[in-house]
Amino acid sequence: MKILISGASIAGPVAAYWLARHGFEVTVVERTPALRKTGGHAVDLFRPAMDIAERMGVLPALLDLKTGTDRMTIRSPGARPVEVDLRRVSSAVSDRHIEIMRDDLSDVFYEATRGDVEYVFGDSITSISADGEVTFERGAPRRFDVVIGADGLHSNVRRLVFGDVREDFIGAYLAVQSLPGGLERAEHTTAYVEPGRIAAMYSARNLPDARAVFLFHSGKLDYHYRDAVRQKELLRSAFTGMTEAERWLDHDGAFYFDSVTQLRMDTWSRGRVALVGDAGHCPGPAVGGSTSLAVVGAYTLAGELAAANGDHERAFASYEAELGDYVRRSRTAARAAAKRIVPATPRDVWLLRNGARLVSRLPMPLARALARFNRDGISLHDTVPLKDYPPAAHAAAAPPDPVR
Repeated sequence: MKILISGASIAGPVAAYWLARHGFEVTVVERTPALRKTGGHAVDLFRPAMDIAERMGVLPALLDLKTGTDRMTIRSPGARPVEVDLRRVSSAVSDRHIEIMRDDLSDVFYEATRGDVEYVFGDSITSISADGEVTFERGAPRRFDVVIGADGLHSNVRRLVFGDVREDFIGAYLAVQSLPGGLERAEHTTAYVEPGRIAAMYSARNLPDARAVFLFHSGKLDYHYRDAVRQKELLRSAFTGMTEAERWLDHDGAFYFDSVTQLRMDTWSRGRVALVGDAGHCPGPAVGGSTSLAVVGAYTLAGELAAANGDHERAFASYEAELGDYVRRSRTAARAAAKRIVPATPRDVWLLRNGARLVSRLPMPLARALARFNRDGISLHDTVPLKDYPPAAHAAAAPPDPVR
């Protein structure tokens, strides 16, 4: 049984790994000519996603690549700097969690699959017919039994198959800017917090450069998601008067900008096509645990296809039933997180600063108790149960073509 996955970032390779493990013949098509090697931005993996990585045999590699950002200084106008021990904060809110650069995570998942999966880089799907024929921008048409869209919030597969879908903008924007050089100590993060906006700089131990991350509240802005010049203009306007942020934006490194938006779809499948990760159920970048959700979703979709012995209609229904509650709760948690992460008022800034300081200084039992009082989103991502899936009943797939 042949399965095509669009997208080679996070959900795509994880789904590919488990589908190949279950005996399916898997092809992954990726629009970019190669995997990105810029480092990306830091993402979080919580307990269920780490359990999946452990089952894949890649957890040691991920632990070696964790960012190692252990301390943070929070600065706000007219207030003394607050020093926060991030290791203690992390331990208080989750007993199994790592922070890793997104591109490092993608690379580890790719390396775990490249020997068993056909990867096609520099190409993109242009049409998907009801009988499974798929056409591409560059390659010849091919036929697949199942097509999976794992190509992100601005999914090409979703657009082709589902058309326009409901997107709920939750009032914030996220940007990431690559900066030359690193911090004096790689484990140190500096965050500047003001009402309605936050900018932070950090460095990962395995990167030669640093990252600046920007989050700000705003009404809906007018821009195209691939127009970096316009995006940077909007970001400069949002951070006018925050000196350090303005200085960081003077650099010309890798740049990412997007709205904090949730997808609202009644179903993540149509015919022989299914969506996974941000392509189908994005809870909101930076605030909703979308990376862990993508890993769990990919594992679940592959497992349900195996459990149904390739019957995609039955598998897709089970996939949506299995993941639906997690996705709904993730959306709710993301909306609350967007308000907490970016404080709206001076009082909220004070609460953020002093809450972080308190959690990092209390004895661990008290710190955990305080964190649990306000940790609905993290608790959600830590406690999702994982099913065990048997191998598919059909014969193992033929060896894939080499990566091209």
